[in-house]
Amino acid sequence: MQKRILFLCSQNKLRSPTAEAIFADHPKIDVDSAGLNHDAEVPLSEEQVKWADLIIVMEKTHRSRLNQKFKCALAGKRIAVLNIPDNYDYMDPDLISLLKSRCANYIP
Repeated sequence: MQKRILFLCSQNKLRSPTAEAIFADHPKIDVDSAGLNHDAEVPLSEEQVKWADLIIVMEKTHRSRLNQKFKCALAGKRIAVLNIPDNYDYMDPDLISLLKSRCANYIP
């Protein structure tokens, strides 16, 4: 069975869609992305939280907001924090490099 990984940031414009794009063709995982802000490009849904085996957030504040909004759906879910600030453009080579190195422990 494929491991299902959900990437989250604030707006789902830069960091999490970059992560989704660079890992989309990985043979052992299914990926999705969303934003935690109410006005995100793709606002996070409870269905996405339930779908994910692993939720990867970009900042500690994202983990806190995730817990506040979806506490009931998070039972038994693993949440990883990458500590990647909102300083990068979509598909920025530095962001791609950071994502690949910081996700190495989570992606088979």
